[in-house]
Amino acid sequence: MSLTSGKMGGVSGAHILHADLDAFYASVEQLLDPSLRGIPMAVGAGVILAASYEARAFGVRSAMPTSQARRLCPQLRIVPGSFERYLDYSDRVMEIFERFTPDIEQISVDEAFLDVRGSEHLFGPAPEIAREIRRLVREEIGLPVSIGVATTKHLAKVASQVAKPDGLVHVEAGTEAEFLAPLPIEVLWGVGPKTAKKLHDAGVATVGDLASTPIESLVAWLGQGQAHHLWALSHNQDPRPVRRRARAKSVGSQQALGRGLTDLGELDRVVLSLAERIGRRLRAKNRKGRTIHVRVRFPGGRIVTRAHTLDTATAATDAIDRVARRLLRQAIDDPAEPITLVGISVSQLTDDTAQQLELWLDEGAVERTGSAAAEAAAAVDRQVDEIRRRFGKGAVTRAALLGREDRDAPEEFRRLAEKD
Repeated sequence: MSLTSGKMGGVSGAHILHADLDAFYASVEQLLDPSLRGIPMAVGAGVILAASYEARAFGVRSAMPTSQARRLCPQLRIVPGSFERYLDYSDRVMEIFERFTPDIEQISVDEAFLDVRGSEHLFGPAPEIAREIRRLVREEIGLPVSIGVATTKHLAKVASQVAKPDGLVHVEAGTEAEFLAPLPIEVLWGVGPKTAKKLHDAGVATVGDLASTPIESLVAWLGQGQAHHLWALSHNQDPRPVRRRARAKSVGSQQALGRGLTDLGELDRVVLSLAERIGRRLRAKNRKGRTIHVRVRFPGGRIVTRAHTLDTATAATDAIDRVARRLLRQAIDDPAEPITLVGISVSQLTDDTAQQLELWLDEGAVERTGSAAAEAAAAVDRQVDEIRRRFGKGAVTRAALLGREDRDAPEEFRRLAEKD
């Protein structure tokens, strides 16, 4: 679907894009498992995290208990999902966005605002950029993305919702009121069920109704703050700029361990899994870091942290793993006390550009970037990254992690909660 509000001729003045991956978690699972395509399916465990459009037709929605979802749709297939896979695909999509502009404000794992006014002389008008982004995401990654193009962030987000699923809506400058007027008031940011009921009770059902309502009446119904906020949005008044992401000062991940672990072998596997995740994210962003931090939580909430700074920055999985395992052992006072969470992060980040090589008098240590051992480990990382990029995360794994399921903490899914 590709819609345009207003005439196509001339410069539109609309330069803000809101890109939203459609049913992201479900779309990734359908991409990886063709048997899930075209059928009602959802991602979740106890609670629905995302539902395919086929499932949504039966009323299945995110945040719904799986028992309720099965009552609505008895043939529903539910898969547990993988936090790590979704991060990987999100990073790949964001990399495509970065080909067109550095002015990107990622607001969740599956959506972002882009300001392309500085890129139009290179890539053409904003709607053409949006079309090319949609083509690249579909062809290179295999995922559908809906995009709204407008003069403000709020209107671009509304346009992307109208475009769903898998569409493009362009609202030209000067046509905003015409576009917004027939839409239901629920499309406005800040209109939840309670506010919607108050407005409907007052006879305000569309954005056009709200825009023509005297502000004094809105204040009487909703209060000063919310009334002025919604009145401004109904008139497309949204001065917020697209805020470019600050470069991350660290890259990290953590794993909750339920009631806790004491077995060092199993804890080492947790550390290796986290090191793989962090190393892969660093390498995908062409970054490396010098300081490795380990955070360990014990029963009762007691937390111990340890850190070590290397002589040279690294993004090697083996280097992060070896240092983190040593730090983990330093954090343990009583081997019988269970550990309920392990977190690892890498800071003092730099760009992964040129590096000083060592004279190969011996193999050296994998933690010494530039040594023979580190170069060999880096070569393995590059090959593993490429295999996983082409064939999926499960195509290759380390022997120490065989049989270990992705035990991602529920809070990680909640942090990346998908927007319907």
